[in-house]
Amino acid sequence: MRRDSLNASEAAMKYFVLGALASGFLLYGLSMMYGATGSLEIGEVFKAIGTGQINKAVLVFGLVFVVSGLAFKLGAVPFHMWIPDVYHGAPTAITLLIGGAPKLAAFAITIRLLVEGMSGMAESWQQMLIVLAVGSMAIGNLAAIAQRNLKRMLAYSTIANMGFMLLGLTPTVIGANTLSAANGYSSAMFYIVSYVMTTLGTFGIILLLSRQGFESENIDDLKGLARRSPWYAGVMALFMFSLAGVPPTVGFYAKFSVLQAIVSTNVHGYIVLAVAAVVFSLIGAFYYLRLVKVMYFDEPVDTAPIVASGEVRALLSLNGAAVLIFGLLPGGLMAVCVNAIGKALTT
Repeated sequence: MRRDSLNASEAAMKYFVLGALASGFLLYGLSMMYGATGSLEIGEVFKAIGTGQINKAVLVFGLVFVVSGLAFKLGAVPFHMWIPDVYHGAPTAITLLIGGAPKLAAFAITIRLLVEGMSGMAESWQQMLIVLAVGSMAIGNLAAIAQRNLKRMLAYSTIANMGFMLLGLTPTVIGANTLSAANGYSSAMFYIVSYVMTTLGTFGIILLLSRQGFESENIDDLKGLARRSPWYAGVMALFMFSLAGVPPTVGFYAKFSVLQAIVSTNVHGYIVLAVAAVVFSLIGAFYYLRLVKVMYFDEPVDTAPIVASGEVRALLSLNGAAVLIFGLLPGGLMAVCVNAIGKALTT
């Protein structure tokens, strides 16, 4: 769409090449899974692992490639290098699409492959996910602090949030039992849904502030937004509070649900993970709240009024209301997630 932009061309090549590489990793891992179990049917793979009559070394080898491919799709460290450049180089409307739908799809395929197909190998892949989660939270939050470009900041925020979500997938097999699994999976699902809901609204505001020939993609472009449009500044602040995990937004309950899932295991290592997650969340709160400060306390660079159609105003307002309502009344959405995970585990 932006053929004359060097940044866009570079981002497109990275997205294409690294996306193909990730697919190659995933397919190579699946070929190893086929070699070890004799099938690519998820149910048959699960049964084959349950019999114990498999080549475990081959399956673990393939599992490394499967997890690596999934980590590419999620944007988890150390397979995250494409996300900041792609978010930055793509037009904001495309960044909105890339930052939303593929994350839900990547979560779905992760559940299908790892949970439904290879839960018998959980003790192997949950250790990989712990490393991916901690690395993503650390690098994502620390790198985001240094960003002045809004879309790159949100890209590193995505990396950090995917790390937090992966924590929910780690309490699978604890002391040879799986009692914590469903709790963790449903919390992770709630987290990914709430994150996508919030990030769509965030990029929607950025898209609204852009105009012909100008991408509102720097943090300074939001200076004084509260004076230009108190309503949109309030909605954007609500999204930032949700991403930071400030109550009573849905982001707070999403983080809380993941933390309770890993703390409820009563395992020392998971409690340490929960403490680390809280510390990284506090670090992440800095760059989210910095954006709120810029909108409300800095002098505006652009004083032009913000013009939007009634449909856009209604859609962004509904998105902001959903972030607040699901934070105050999360039970309904959580029940849907619990029901979905329950069906996935029993079929």
